[in-house]
Amino acid sequence: MATVKRPAPASLADPFYYLANARTLVGWVLDHHGDLLLDGEKAQLAAWLGAGREARALLVRMVMRKGEHFRLSRLRYPEIGDPSPAGVELVSLGLVQEGAPIPVEELTDLLTLTELDACFAEAFAGAGLVRATKGMKRDWLCARPEYARSRPFADWWPASQDRLLSLACMPLFERLRLMFFGNLRQDWSEFVLTELGNQRYETVVFTPESRAFRNRAEVDQYLALHRLRARLEQGEAPATLLDALPARLDNDWLAGRQDKLLFTLARAAERAGEEDCAERAYRQSRHPEARLRLARGLERRGRHEEAFSLARQGLAAPRDEAERQGLQRLYRRLYKKAGAPAPVSVTEAAIPTRTLALPPSGERVERLAAEALAGPDAPVYYVENHLFNGLLALLCWEAIYAPLPGAFFHPFHAGPADLYRPGFAERRRTLLDDCLARLENGSYHAAIMARYRQKRGISCPLLAWPALSEPLLERALSCIPPAHLGAILTRLLSDLRGHGSGLPDLIRFLPDGGYELIEVKGPGDRLQDNQRRWLAFFHQQDIAASVCQVRWSP
Repeated sequence: MATVKRPAPASLADPFYYLANARTLVGWVLDHHGDLLLDGEKAQLAAWLGAGREARALLVRMVMRKGEHFRLSRLRYPEIGDPSPAGVELVSLGLVQEGAPIPVEELTDLLTLTELDACFAEAFAGAGLVRATKGMKRDWLCARPEYARSRPFADWWPASQDRLLSLACMPLFERLRLMFFGNLRQDWSEFVLTELGNQRYETVVFTPESRAFRNRAEVDQYLALHRLRARLEQGEAPATLLDALPARLDNDWLAGRQDKLLFTLARAAERAGEEDCAERAYRQSRHPEARLRLARGLERRGRHEEAFSLARQGLAAPRDEAERQGLQRLYRRLYKKAGAPAPVSVTEAAIPTRTLALPPSGERVERLAAEALAGPDAPVYYVENHLFNGLLALLCWEAIYAPLPGAFFHPFHAGPADLYRPGFAERRRTLLDDCLARLENGSYHAAIMARYRQKRGISCPLLAWPALSEPLLERALSCIPPAHLGAILTRLLSDLRGHGSGLPDLIRFLPDGGYELIEVKGPGDRLQDNQRRWLAFFHQQDIAASVCQVRWSP
């Protein structure tokens, strides 16, 4: 294994800094994922890399913008100057196309209302739409059969002197973005314009396995799932998309994405009243909420015995605490109809609650409560989810940033790619156990504070640095017994996505050296399920936790 030197960000004083950063991204993909690119794709990249600076910069500007069609008159940037020569060069290299046919719908996006009126003046006059809004004119054009055929921009508007350039390489750059980021959530502008210069990242070790995709088929699978989701968002029928799903690959990460898409399709089908489609999608999905949603749908359709059987099956091996809680409620509703024995009655421990009357204010209710509950010897901090997530990161830093295959695949990761996926802790069990052992041997306090000073400011999804001051950490580590801290961190690790939220808003340090956790609820606010689960856990662990119900005083 070797530590890969992080490429230095371009100076923001350089007007072409975004071009240098884009070159960094492309170079990284070529070096680490080149075997996943076809010869034609490599040829396109070689053409771009060999183009003049202004042409390379113009292509990056186009890729970063929304859409694939751009009027030359709208591609003016001070550092590039006249875009015409750069555009001609890009067309000659086959990276950009001129004269590509576009539908009338896209044409209306490229024109202002005044330009649209000039382009279709006679048609709008004849239809009585001269004073109509742009949206009305767009709808009318899209509905007319004579405008159904796509045409080049010059054919749509012969009187215009403008030219239209269309990206001919967008599928390639979408693939590059995916292979670099490991997702399509982050776009080019996020990285090229800002990320390199404005954030600090942990140094990681890379191996040939340190990449998101093992082969091209996995990249294709991701893109196929992404496009199906886009079609759903554009209004296509869930049943059609369900039938178009690709076969699963032997890749847990991609299987998880497919399960999430199936769950999303099922929810969309439910909203559309397509219950059969929803049931099919839920049955295929292994999403944590799919089984509970399926059971509720069966109950809603009067199929009580099936719903009850599913609930009983799920309770034998629940996927997580949220599912157990939901299935228990379903069981209690259905056991009589299914002729089953009544569930064992479990009395939930009463949650200690105090009421606090405060004058109305525009300030957050949590901060108001913190001020009211604080005393000279009992400081109160508003920490919400930040304290214990942050302590977990600081205690287990080396385990979280361990160079496991597929965890880090470029030098600009804030955290491991699988941080919130099932199996995160299991993959690092030995490393995490070594970190948690510090709670038993007493070295945790010094280790956490040393890590805090060493890593402060480095991007980490579990850390909100402004919320964690050194005095807060010192006080917390002095007052929270290591057994309590170990129990809380172990629960967090069991399901970082599910348990990472819902923690109490405040921590109050007591004069006797103890502490208490306080969940604040404003007028009309109620405890959420994840908050109730945390409060029940604290009760089981003999950790002082309560609810502070705020009401406005007259």
